[in-house]
Amino acid sequence: MPSATENSSNGASNGYANPSIPTSCPSCPTPLKYSGTLDAYPYFEITPIIGREYPTVKITDVLNSPNAEAQIRDLAIVISERGVVFFRDQNDLNVPDQKRFCDLLGKLSGRPEENGLHVHPIYRDPGNLTLPDGSTDENIYVINSEAQKKIYRTMAGRKLTEPRDLSREWHSDSTFENVPSDFSFLKMEETPPHGGDTLWCSGYEIYDRISPSFQRYLETLTATCAQPVFRSAASAGGYTIMSPRGSPLNNDDSFAPSHPVVRTNRVTGWKAIFAGVGLHVTKINEVYKYEDELIRDYIMRLITRNHDCVARMKWTKNAAAIWNNSCVWHAATPDTHLVEGNRVGVRASSIGEVPYLDPKSKSRREALGIPVVE
Repeated sequence: MPSATENSSNGASNGYANPSIPTSCPSCPTPLKYSGTLDAYPYFEITPIIGREYPTVKITDVLNSPNAEAQIRDLAIVISERGVVFFRDQNDLNVPDQKRFCDLLGKLSGRPEENGLHVHPIYRDPGNLTLPDGSTDENIYVINSEAQKKIYRTMAGRKLTEPRDLSREWHSDSTFENVPSDFSFLKMEETPPHGGDTLWCSGYEIYDRISPSFQRYLETLTATCAQPVFRSAASAGGYTIMSPRGSPLNNDDSFAPSHPVVRTNRVTGWKAIFAGVGLHVTKINEVYKYEDELIRDYIMRLITRNHDCVARMKWTKNAAAIWNNSCVWHAATPDTHLVEGNRVGVRASSIGEVPYLDPKSKSRREALGIPVVE
């Protein structure tokens, strides 16, 4: 049975509750606590707010360690607290182990038991690239800028008539699904000599940069996260959409769910801005058109004016990044057309829970006792 969610008050202290926002995830744990199994591994923080890199850790060593489940669970906690974690030189990591590791991150950190790895909706598209060994896998999305031009040729506004607005690159994976991704795991197979960096921004910290009264108002709102390109691509290609896609609830082809603007991260118990902005967010519900534009523009302004909330990854061959989509957005830098070389990555994503807002959850700074104004 798919996990149910409870709907009552969303905890907004101004008294205006939105009954469409779930307030709990019955199968999710109370916030998890780090147990210390990763303490022996050297690491450094990317910024004080977001990101961590383990420069010498091999994912395969973690997978094959005697206490693998405890280490993976702790890593899920670290990723959820830091937003994104980087690894280098994962040359021995194959696709089956990448999938297994990503699946265990979600499973061991309390996602609903019926969920698994995401299946990309247009896996059947003939424009999809094969894996390095020539095979295909419904749970692996091959990232390649040239292939994406072909696959998404039906996307509205694809042809540029003016310089690109790079703010449109920010997104969380699979927010177009009823049940979006929690963890994503991307390994870069090929990289150009420079360019193609990826950025991650902390939804925790963006929430903390908003005034308390406006935080409470945003907690009453939902957003429609539509992505019609999948249906148009399937129609143009003459194939059917994949279903289900990592959850029994991801089984239709509407790709236009409503998600809370503010959500609780199930692992940390912290609040983050979630569906307030991004590539898949098409409108803020419950408000007028101009108010919708104003809210999304304001959240995007917070991202672009607060670069201390951003971690940047300069990719190297066989480098990897794992992030928690519940609390970060990410954006690729579309500049690889300016250099020689190709940028190809393979990504697996776990499907988490229906996004919810626990009335008892706190912000990151509130939970850690960090003042907002320093």
